[in-house]
Amino acid sequence: MTAAPRTPGVEGLPMAVPAPGLPPRVRIHEVGPRDGLQNEQAIVPVEVKAEFVHRLVDAGLRTVEATSFVHPKWVPQLADAEELYPKLSDLGDGVRLPVLVPNTRGLERALALGAREIAVFASATESFAKANLNRTVDEALAMFEPVVRGAREAGASVRGYLSMCFGDPWEGPVPVEQVVRVCRSLVDMGCDELSLGDTIGVATPGHVGALLAALDAEGVGADRIAVHFHDTYGQALANTLAALQHGVHTVDASAGGLGGCPYAKSATGNLATEDLVWMLHGLGIETGVDLGRLTATSVWMAERLGRPSPSRTVRALSHKEQ
Repeated sequence: MTAAPRTPGVEGLPMAVPAPGLPPRVRIHEVGPRDGLQNEQAIVPVEVKAEFVHRLVDAGLRTVEATSFVHPKWVPQLADAEELYPKLSDLGDGVRLPVLVPNTRGLERALALGAREIAVFASATESFAKANLNRTVDEALAMFEPVVRGAREAGASVRGYLSMCFGDPWEGPVPVEQVVRVCRSLVDMGCDELSLGDTIGVATPGHVGALLAALDAEGVGADRIAVHFHDTYGQALANTLAALQHGVHTVDASAGGLGGCPYAKSATGNLATEDLVWMLHGLGIETGVDLGRLTATSVWMAERLGRPSPSRTVRALSHKEQ
């Protein structure tokens, strides 16, 4: 693979002006190859997916969620997981390649290929649990228990995704205590990290702070929390900043703003990694990411998907290149 060229911006921008009370470094959990591409109508060739992951790593990202070991009937866009994962074996020990698994069969498939970071996907609301997993919230948790146990017995770490943490398209506002209960269950089950999902993008900064404070009071501290915001109402960066102010230092994002949620039609794209990096670098927060290379990678992928990236930073920087 040829390294992605740098996309120039304005020299010296963004100017780094640190703000008090923020972490010195943020780990970006890149979800574009999985959460982004699973929402595409077209099937992206496995060679393109592999190059996408390689380019993201070349841009400095060290956690890239590679794929999902789900049944092809449910997510045909990721039916090539067994073919893709071995194509990433040359990335080295310093790169984390978590994968999503829905059940024990998916876990077995992932572990057989050497996966060492596993993610499960739960819901904070009954309506979304029914739509996504055809189970109640508690039935879904029971289904994940042997998955988490099996992963940990195999020496793999486990991330628990929790969707609909701030609002649900069927149920409306989601009570904070309801989210905390499911989070506590996932931690007690053995999840090392929780990713709080604003699946339909309705969160606001005060709501984010209230949920994080409630979790902390229940013994689930910010050190094991990640945030996963969608930008439906333009709040993703504001919500991210609120989370950083509460001590969170892991943020999910998707290169170029790819993705949404196939089971929640009101969900628009994920927070764009480039928009996140621009803000973090402006705050003097280290990410390890080369914004130029990352932007060039998202431009490259947008060309293969046949449409421009929705990321404002990608559009601004790629425009300056012309």
